[in-house]
Amino acid sequence: MPGIRETRRLPYSAEQMFDLVADVGRYAEFLPWVIATRVRSNSDTEMLADMVVGFKAIRESFTSRVKKTCPREIDVHYVDGPLSDLDNVWTFRAIDAHSCEIDFMVDFTFKNRLFEKLAGQYFDKAFRKMVEAFEARAAQLYGSSSSSAQSVA
Repeated sequence: MPGIRETRRLPYSAEQMFDLVADVGRYAEFLPWVIATRVRSNSDTEMLADMVVGFKAIRESFTSRVKKTCPREIDVHYVDGPLSDLDNVWTFRAIDAHSCEIDFMVDFTFKNRLFEKLAGQYFDKAFRKMVEAFEARAAQLYGSSSSSAQSVA
C-alpha cells in the first residue's frame, strides 16, 4: 500500500488550517487532479463527500466519510470507488494563536493492480504537489507571513 506521512509547521492557526482542509467542496478550485467534488451531507462532526480525480485520460470518482473533531483532527474513511482501502488522517496542533503543526498521513490500496503500480511510481511527487497546493491556498485565504512553512523531522 503506497503511503506517506508529513509533519509541517505553518504560520496559520490550527482553526484556520482545519477549516481549509474541511472545506472539501472547494478542493477543485486549488488541488491538482481534483476535477469535481460534491458534498452529500455535512455537519459539525461528519461529512459524506464524492470526489472526481483525473490525470490525462484516467478519471475516477470515490466517496468518503469524513469525521471532524474541530480543530484537532480530520479522519477520512473510504466508502466506495476504485480503491480497496484508504486511510487519511489530518492532525492539527496549535503552537500559539498564529501557528500550528499539521501531521498528515495517507495510505491507500487500489483494487486495480495496474493503478496501484502507476500510483506507487508517482505518489511521492503527487503528494508533495498537493501539500504545496494546501499551503498556497492558506496563503491566499489567510495572507502570507514572514514565517515560512517548515517540515518537521
